Amino acid sequence: MSRHRIVVALAAASAVVFLGAAGIALGGTVPEGHVGAMAGTAGCGKPPALASGQHTINSGGQNRSFILRLPPNYDNNRQYRLFVGLHWRGGTANDVDSGGGDGYNWSYYGLRRLSDQANNGTIFVAPQGNGNGWANPGGQDTTFIDDLVRRLDGGLCIDTTQRYAGGFSYGGGMSYALACARANVFRAVVVYSGAQLSGCDGGNQPIAYMGIHGISDNVLNIAQGRGLRDRFVRNNGCTAQNPREPSQGSRTHIVTAYSGCRAGYPVVWAAFDGGHTPAPIDGGGDGWRTWTSGEAWKFISQFGGGGTTTTTTTTTTSTTTTTPPGDAECKVSDAINAWNTGLTSTITITNTGTAPISGWSLAFTLPGGQTITGGWSAGYSPMSGQVTARNVDYNADIAPNASISIGFQATHTGNTSAPDSFSLNGKTCAISS
Repeated sequence: MSRHRIVVALAAASAVVFLGAAGIALGGTVPEGHVGAMAGTAGCGKPPALASGQHTINSGGQNRSFILRLPPNYDNNRQYRLFVGLHWRGGTANDVDSGGGDGYNWSYYGLRRLSDQANNGTIFVAPQGNGNGWANPGGQDTTFIDDLVRRLDGGLCIDTTQRYAGGFSYGGGMSYALACARANVFRAVVVYSGAQLSGCDGGNQPIAYMGIHGISDNVLNIAQGRGLRDRFVRNNGCTAQNPREPSQGSRTHIVTAYSGCRAGYPVVWAAFDGGHTPAPIDGGGDGWRTWTSGEAWKFISQFGGGGTTTTTTTTTTSTTTTTPPGDAECKVSDAINAWNTGLTSTITITNTGTAPISGWSLAFTLPGGQTITGGWSAGYSPMSGQVTARNVDYNADIAPNASISIGFQATHTGNTSAPDSFSLNGKTCAISS
C-alpha cells in the first residue's frame, strides 16, 4: 500500500459535492435490533454459482465489475458473513482485494487475514467504482451495490443479518451513503477517514456505525468525519458527548464506545494522531501492522455470524423473564432468538446505580443443554453451566443510567429459556422484559 499515492489521488475529493443516493432497498426490513434468527439466502444448500475472482454485472445499463473472495473450504450449508470493501479515490477493487504493497496482510483493510485466523466465516467482495471513485450520481452506485448483493444472495450462502460495508476516504463516503440508504440491508459500516461525498439518501434509520479519523487529516478534515458520526449518534439514540481525541504529536489513538445507544446499534469513534490514512501505526508511520484492522474486526465480529450451518427452515421464539428488583444497582434484559438446535442471546446491562462501574463481570447460569459456541462484546467462561461474562477493553465502563449490549450464540437440546437470574460484580440485578 502506498500512502503517498492514496493521498495525492484524493487531494481534490473534499471539494466535490455529489448527488444523493436513491433506489429500492433489498429484502425488506431487518427486525428491530438485527437480533432475529439468522436468515440464509437462496444460495444456501446449492453448489456455489460464483467463484473467487473478477466478475461483471449489468447495473442500470452499465457493465460494472467486482472481485469476489470466498473463504477457504467454502461450505454451501454454512451461512457466511459478507463484507463489502470499498476503495478510495484513484484506488481499485484489486487494491482492496490484493492488499496492494502489503499483500494478503492488508487485503480488505486487514479484515480478511483476521477472518481467516478466526473461523473463515466471511465472504469478501470488492466492487469497482466508476472512474475509480464513488460519485453515485442519481444513486447509480447504490443501485450497483443493490444488484451486487442480490447476485451474491442468489448464488452463495450468506446470513442476511450479517452484511457489512467499509471503505477509506471516497470508499468511506460510499459506506456512509449505504448506512443512510440501506440500513435495512447492512448490519454495520466502518468509515475510514470519510466525508459526505456520495450522498445520504434517507439517513434516518439506525445502523451500527464505526468511524476512524485522523486529527491532522488535511484531505478530509476530521470535522467532516465527526459530522457523519453524529448523525448515527442521534439515529441510534446514543448519549451525546465529545469523545476524547489524542493530542497532536502524541502518535497515539483513542477509541470511544458511545453509551446509551439502542441495543444492537452501537457507535464507536476511533481518533488518531495522524493524517489521511486507513492504516496509522502508533508511534508513527502506517501499514498493515496498524491497530485499525483489529478494532474494525472487533466491531463487526461482535454481532456474531459467519459460522452457522443450517439445512432446514428455522423458527424464532422469544423468551423474557421478569423478577422483582434485585440490589437496585443494575438491570438486565435478555432477548432470546431460537431455531432448531441453536439460539442467540442479546443481553442489555443497565447501570441503575448512582456511581459509574469500571470493570464488570456478569454471572448467570445457563439452562441445561445450552452451550455457548461464540460471543461478542464480552469474554465468556465456562461455556455452559455457571457462566461469567467479563468486559472487553472498549466497554469496561458503564456510567449511571447507561447501558451496554453483549451477546452470544449457543446450541441447545430443547430448552431455549433465558437464565433465571443475573448478578453484576456480585450484586443481583433486576430483570426486565
